[in-house]
Amino acid sequence: MKRVICSSFFFLLILVGLNLSWTQSNEQSENLLDKLFQINTVVGGWRSPSPKWSPDGSQIVFESRLNDGGLVSINAEGGFPKRLSANVGKTGYFHLYHDPRWSPDGKWISYISAKSGTREIWLWSVKDGHDLRLTNLGGQISALNWSPDSKWISLSSDHNGNFDIWRVAVPSGEVLCLTSDNLNEVYPAWTPDSKKIFYVRMDERWIDHDIIEITVDGQKPRLIVSDKDFFDYGAGRTFGYPLISPDGKKVVFPSHRSGWINFWIVPVEGGDPRPIAPEEADQSEAKWSPDGRSIAYISNHNGTKSLHVVPAEGGKPRILVAPQIGICGSPEWSPDGTRISYIFSSLNKPKDLYVVYLKNGEKKQLTFSMPAGNLEKSLIMPEKITYKSSDDLIIHAYLYKPESNLPEKKFPGIVWIHGGPTAQFEDIFQHQPQSSQKSVQFIVQNGYVVLQPNIRGSSGYGKAFQKGNHGCWGECDLEDVLGGVKYLQSLPFVDDDRIGVTGRAYGGMMTVAAAMNAPGVFKAAVAESIYYDYELGDLKMNAELRQKLFNLEKVENIKTPILIIRGEDGDPTRPETELLVEELTKHRKLFQYNTYPEEAYYVFRTKNRQQMLLDKLKFYDKYLKR
Repeated sequence: MKRVICSSFFFLLILVGLNLSWTQSNEQSENLLDKLFQINTVVGGWRSPSPKWSPDGSQIVFESRLNDGGLVSINAEGGFPKRLSANVGKTGYFHLYHDPRWSPDGKWISYISAKSGTREIWLWSVKDGHDLRLTNLGGQISALNWSPDSKWISLSSDHNGNFDIWRVAVPSGEVLCLTSDNLNEVYPAWTPDSKKIFYVRMDERWIDHDIIEITVDGQKPRLIVSDKDFFDYGAGRTFGYPLISPDGKKVVFPSHRSGWINFWIVPVEGGDPRPIAPEEADQSEAKWSPDGRSIAYISNHNGTKSLHVVPAEGGKPRILVAPQIGICGSPEWSPDGTRISYIFSSLNKPKDLYVVYLKNGEKKQLTFSMPAGNLEKSLIMPEKITYKSSDDLIIHAYLYKPESNLPEKKFPGIVWIHGGPTAQFEDIFQHQPQSSQKSVQFIVQNGYVVLQPNIRGSSGYGKAFQKGNHGCWGECDLEDVLGGVKYLQSLPFVDDDRIGVTGRAYGGMMTVAAAMNAPGVFKAAVAESIYYDYELGDLKMNAELRQKLFNLEKVENIKTPILIIRGEDGDPTRPETELLVEELTKHRKLFQYNTYPEEAYYVFRTKNRQQMLLDKLKFYDKYLKR
């Protein structure tokens, strides 16, 4: 790790090759860290694709740490997951994006792996267990889908510079590029007769979407439906695949047109879209039932997510799983339509795989991620609270308090800002690696009150709220952060003169903005992997807004000690950290700069994350503890 420290009292120190561990005087903190890092999900990783049913309904396949990030299958009735011999290979953090899928005839399991050097599609033979590399495109592959007749796989790849739709023959590997638009074309889906492909075409801002129909040879493109003003964080991942009905006559897609992300349905042959189950909540992950009569989806209410089923022709939705605290996700219908598998996690439970029976609502847990030792009871459950920002905007937040909280004792407070900003703190144990429950629990249980607000710009509270920071990043959203400070200061157990701020990516940028634009408010700041994020577009776009958000001329205003964190290898397309360090050095500001080995811009590896948390705690203790 390289560590740089600069202050108005000390000269610049550059220490290269410094041992990763500094001596932690508090043995209890190290024991807590070890305990927290024992907790991991056995079902994939962050943003892993949903587990998939075998065509006969007997097995469910998913990626798992039980196979070192590789593929496992589990009996649909329960039991211990069985390792599949497919060698998916390791590619750092991103090896968790394998997306295993059964071929409709049950002969193959396809998956994405970079074990050959680039992300390619591989096939694992169910019959004899041998591996076969299917593609050799040499670019990124973002999505894939089997044709119903199992003869082809459609995919999106940036082999030609931007994402196009491709078709590859199984098992010969013969490929054909089907599109050539300058816009990104992603997330292909087949019609039930395997004769046509639908895909999503996005503009360069990831805001406007068209669903296009083409033949299997890429001919006769036809617009099915257009959707405007839907910011798609993740280059198409939020909008997802066109959801073609089993009879091929209708398409379901998400839209923000009502002010909330709801699912809409439109006839393939033309007509006006209609909402399926309109509500003032964001919906996600819709899936058709095998018989085409019902649609399952996830509904998000203030970070709590429930599993719903609604008749395709309209009617009252049925809530199959309605947690008081927690999230459901990744729903998939069994081939016979009698069950739905889903993932469940809560604020004190890592995600596990469940099945719910449509007939009686009975639920069965298939995987058990929480290790022995009663660790669940040792985790602190936050309160869901609200407070008002300066303009009376209601902000929802999670409030974490140390268990040793006593009225006569005061703890330092930390405002923790999520990335995005189109993102949301939710009722989930493992979300983004750096804002996960492990990080929060470690800091809180070491004597800090933590507030995680969903400030304006966050998703989950409607389009108007999500757009509430447009044109005023670092200013109007900072008002919500400062409102969080006032809320913490109003609590009798918080030391009102010892408040810190932290965040990652956009949250890191907001942390820096808080130090520059609200000098003296925060006594410590920790900024991780800071950058402008995709929502501000290309570096040549929105120059004025970028200048306002990250105005280095304001570095001279900073009075707050800052810890800056990123991976040692960095990213030449994200110069913000180095520019900030130069200015902090120039103005002789008090700061510390830590980079961690074998990491790009973000810090993902377990050993580095553990060390980073110890480094954070040491920094907080120095500036926030009396």
